[in-house]
Amino acid sequence: MVQRMIISTAATRNDHKSPADGQQGPIPYENLHNAEFWIFDLDNTLYPAHCQLFTQIEKNMTRFVMEFLKLDHREAYGIQKKYFKNHGTTMNGLMLHHDMDPHHYLNFVHQIDLSGVPKNPVLNDVLNELPGKKMIFTNGSTDHARRVTEHLGIHKHFDDCFDIVDSRFIPKPEPAVYLSMIERFGICPHKAIMVEDMAKNLLPAAELGMTTVWIRTDNDWAVEDFNSRFIHHTIDDLTVWLSQLATGTAAI
Repeated sequence: MVQRMIISTAATRNDHKSPADGQQGPIPYENLHNAEFWIFDLDNTLYPAHCQLFTQIEKNMTRFVMEFLKLDHREAYGIQKKYFKNHGTTMNGLMLHHDMDPHHYLNFVHQIDLSGVPKNPVLNDVLNELPGKKMIFTNGSTDHARRVTEHLGIHKHFDDCFDIVDSRFIPKPEPAVYLSMIERFGICPHKAIMVEDMAKNLLPAAELGMTTVWIRTDNDWAVEDFNSRFIHHTIDDLTVWLSQLATGTAAI
C-alpha cells in the first residue's frame, strides 16, 4: 500500500543531529556569489508569489479532494488545509488517510495555465553568472519544475531536480529528505546556499550547515516558524537580489 511509504513529517526531527553542530557558520557575504552549490525551491521562489501560479495549484488541490472524497467545496477546502498543516502537504495527508495514488494527484494539480508568469530574461542572465552547480528541491514534481523553468526561459541552468517522488513522497521540512538530497547530488552543505519561500523549510538546511535565503511573501503559511536563528538572508525578489549580488550591491 502507498501508506507504507509515508512517515510523519515530524517523526525524526527531534532525533536529528546536525553534522554541522559546532562547525563553521554560513558562507561569508563576500563569497556568496561563488558558492559551489545553489539549491532552489520552485513555486513562489523561481517566480514571484504575486503571479498567483500556486493559487491555481491550490484550487486544483481543492477540486481533487472534492472529486476524490466526494465532498462539497467547503468540506474539501477544510480537509486540504488540515492535511497541509498536519502532514506537510495535502498529498501526504491523502496518502496516509485515504491510500490515494500520488502520481494521479500530481498530474491533476499541476494542470495549470502558465501564461500569467512572464518570462524572465534577467534571471536567465544572472543565473548564467553564478558559477556553482544549480539544483531544484521541490515538494512538487520534476515535470512541473521542467514546465515552469522552460516557460521562464531558465531551464538550461539547472543540473538536477529532487522532487517529491525522489523523496518517496515525504515532503520538506522532514530532515531525512535533505540528507537524501545532498547524498544523491554529492553536496557539501557548508558550500551550499538554499533559497526558499517557506521559512520552516530552511531549518533543516541551516542545521546541516547550508547558508539560507528566505524569500519573504504575504502568505501566512510561508512565514510560519520563521526564526532569524536559521534564516541568514531575507529578500523580497530573487532576480533583484541575485542581480545585486553579482554587482556587489546586495544588502548584507
